[in-house]
Amino acid sequence: MAVVGIIANPASGKDIRRLVAHATVCDNMEKVNMVRRILLALQATGVERVLIMPDYFGIGTRALDGLTGPFRLNLTVEFLSMNITGTQEDSLRAAGILKDKVDCLITLGGDGTNRLVAKGCDEVPILPVSTGTNNVFPTMLEGTVAGLAAGFIATNRVLPEEGLARHKKLEVYIDGVFTDIALVDVVVLNEQFIGSRAIWDVDKIKHIYATRGELKNIGIVSVVGALQPVQAMDPYGMYVEIGQGGPCVMAALGPGLLVQVPVKSFARLEPMQRMAVSGTPFVIALDGEREISVRSGADVEINLNPAGPRVVDVPKTLARAAAQGLMRL
Repeated sequence: MAVVGIIANPASGKDIRRLVAHATVCDNMEKVNMVRRILLALQATGVERVLIMPDYFGIGTRALDGLTGPFRLNLTVEFLSMNITGTQEDSLRAAGILKDKVDCLITLGGDGTNRLVAKGCDEVPILPVSTGTNNVFPTMLEGTVAGLAAGFIATNRVLPEEGLARHKKLEVYIDGVFTDIALVDVVVLNEQFIGSRAIWDVDKIKHIYATRGELKNIGIVSVVGALQPVQAMDPYGMYVEIGQGGPCVMAALGPGLLVQVPVKSFARLEPMQRMAVSGTPFVIALDGEREISVRSGADVEINLNPAGPRVVDVPKTLARAAAQGLMRL
């Protein structure tokens, strides 16, 4: 039986970037509509069961309420039995529950949501659907298209080697102990307290460690794209030290928020070579959000690990499905 999980974050697409820049707001009713389209496409590919993370808005419940008449579902939809906290920990716990139950996991959220899901889902393939404009790891996809691709992977009609890609991840070690991961970037900030999670003030940035970065990206990794673009599938990453002494680049830190960023130095970040971070105390942001306050004197290292999450390559998966005639009746 092919089973797909859905984790839709009701809080994504609504952070402070909507105030300090011109980011798009993705309201929860649009997420409801996206889940409806995903469910219908999953059913069309032969998926028989879907497990959905519950949330305080009831995205999954509302999606089902709208599927009646000619849009009635025949597949089984169930909600995870878990307590809802209304925090980012819900996504992490849901991924941990789903990792042994599903063949593919669709996420609706931003870089932060997907970071937590990747921490919890082990080797389960992720299909990340973006619900905002500052995201790099997830992509903007129509729900029907996302459901088709996830369904072909879950039913094994498109094989893993044909439709999945292994992405990189960054690992943070403090005093030699593994602490957390990032899928896109680790940013070291000249601060001592976390405060607002989102980053928009370049004057506070000391170091950037990135798995990728292109000019088409919005956010901190646009600095990497302006210096020396790194693609998701490149076997290396990039390190950037912010400060005077090198080139100055124009970077899109947010939608419509173009700023000049002074760069002291930059270099390739090679895989599996831990890089020490000096200058404690500071705050570490993971995938665009402040997460870790580091005490003075702590030993901090960043490692680029090529063995990150398995991600559904949607264009490649759908091209393979078409080549096999999977949509022919």
